[in-house]
Amino acid sequence: MPGTRNTGLLALGGIAVAALLTVIGHLEVNDDLSPWALTISDFAVSDRGGVIDVAMVVLALATMALLYGLRRTGPPRPRAATAELLLGAWVAGLLLAAVVPTNEPGTAMTTEAYLHRYASVVAFLALPVSGWLLARRPALAPAARTLRTLVLLSLALAAAMIWSAYPGDRMLIGLAERLLILAEVAVLATVAVTQTRRVTPARGASAGVLLR
Repeated sequence: MPGTRNTGLLALGGIAVAALLTVIGHLEVNDDLSPWALTISDFAVSDRGGVIDVAMVVLALATMALLYGLRRTGPPRPRAATAELLLGAWVAGLLLAAVVPTNEPGTAMTTEAYLHRYASVVAFLALPVSGWLLARRPALAPAARTLRTLVLLSLALAAAMIWSAYPGDRMLIGLAERLLILAEVAVLATVAVTQTRRVTPARGASAGVLLR
């Protein structure tokens, strides 16, 4: 369908910008913060209104571009609608987590911090389930195996992060979260690359086929 290649390119650009901003955000915070022991949210709260929050918003906007492309190519089936709804939950979770801060490392959890945490949990779980459903769509058939592999990796890393957050006493929780985010962003990038490779015939060509 017209426009899907553009949405894929736009999404890839947004993903690249979000990744760059996240790296910059890690370089600008206090040197005492460890990326292995602290989450990205812990880094973000140390630089409120900084580039990590902007990166989350940019990633949400990139996903919205993908979602627009998917709606133009996907069949109107309940399963397709569920995948898109879950992508919307990922977007909402990212935006809410960007706007509502967590607590400073080592301090008591506040209401805002709990809201931030559960918005992040919803986002982290919604995206892999959406990716699994998207792998069944004909338009994404070339990337189906890659999507399923990334989804399974994401779920395994999500389980590792949950273990670290509770019985694991937050051991290497920062590493687990960053690997999880890499896997989930790779799901988005895979969908975006597939969209950029879709070839749409020109209107004249389509009309010529119809007249034959």
